Amino acid sequence: MLSRFRYPFPTLKNPFAEALQELTEHEWIDKEYRWLYQDDEATRLKYKRTQTAHIASQWFPTASYERLQPVCRLMLWTLYNDDIYEEALPEEIRQVHTRTIAILKGEMTAGESRLPLGQLLAALRMELSAFLTPGSLQRFVAALSSYFTGLEQEMSYKARKTFPGVEECLAIRENSLCLRPFLELADMETRQPLPDEIHDHPVMQRLMSLAIRMMVCFNEVQSVIKDEATDGIYYNVVKAIQHNRNLSLEEACLEDLHIHNEYLREFIHLQSFLPDFGKWQDVVINRVHYISMTLSGWKSISFNLPRYNSTDGFPAVNVLKQQKYR
Repeated sequence: MLSRFRYPFPTLKNPFAEALQELTEHEWIDKEYRWLYQDDEATRLKYKRTQTAHIASQWFPTASYERLQPVCRLMLWTLYNDDIYEEALPEEIRQVHTRTIAILKGEMTAGESRLPLGQLLAALRMELSAFLTPGSLQRFVAALSSYFTGLEQEMSYKARKTFPGVEECLAIRENSLCLRPFLELADMETRQPLPDEIHDHPVMQRLMSLAIRMMVCFNEVQSVIKDEATDGIYYNVVKAIQHNRNLSLEEACLEDLHIHNEYLREFIHLQSFLPDFGKWQDVVINRVHYISMTLSGWKSISFNLPRYNSTDGFPAVNVLKQQKYR
C-alpha cells in the first residue's frame, strides 16, 4: 500500500546527514539525554534506529551543518515528547504545552519548567535564535503550540475511546503530527524570510496544509500497527475512516490513499498556477519547491523505519509511562 503513494517531486538529501546522525546518537542520545532512558539500552537503540538526522536531512537538503543541527535536535525532541506523553491525560498535555512555549519564548528557564525535556528546549531556542528573525521564530513557536493543541485533542478522544469524524480527524492530525513547525523553519534554510503578507496568503497556507495532510495520509497507513498496539486507533485517520464508514481495513487504506491523491492534485495545480506575488515571485516559487520536497523526502527515509513498520520499533508502553514522572 505504501508504494502507491507517489510524488512527482525531486528527492534530495543533505550531505551532512551522517555527521549529524553521529552527533545525535553519540552526543545527545548516549550522553546529553541519556538519563531519560538511563538503564534501558533497548529503548535508546530504538531512538537511534529512527535515524532522526537523516529525516531532517531529507527535509532540509541544502542547509549548512550549523543550520541543520537545530532541526535535528527538534526532530529528536518530537519523538521524545510524543513518547513521553503517549499515555498522558489532556490536562497534563495542557501543562506541558504552556511550559514548553514559555521556554521557547524565553519566559521560563528549563529548571523552572520542571519538564524532562526542558534543557533540550532551551538549547533549541538558543540555536534557532542564531538563525531566525524574531518574526520567523514567533511563527515556529505558534506552529509548535498548534501541535500541542492537536495532541490534547487526540488524548481526549483516546480517553473517551471514541472516534472523531474523518475531516475532524484529518484536522487534528494536521496539527498533532508536528510537521508545520518544520515547514516554518524553511526561512532558516532558504535565508529568505517571507513577509507576513506572503506567508499568510491563503494560497501559501493551503499549500502548507496540503503538504502536511499528504504526509498525514501516508503516516496513518504506515503507523496503523503501532497505533493499534498503543491504543492510538482513535486518532488514526485510517481507523477513523474504517469506523465512520464501516469499511474493512484494506478499504479504509484505499480511501485514505484516495484522499491523499486528491490533495496531491490540488497541490500540483496550485504550484503550477501561483498568484502574482510581484517581486517575491521567484522566492515563493522556490519556497513551494522546498515544501514539495518534504513529501518525497519523508517517503524516502521513513518507508522502512521500524518505528512505524513493526510492533517493536517504538518504546514499550510501560517504559513510556515512567518517563513523565522523572
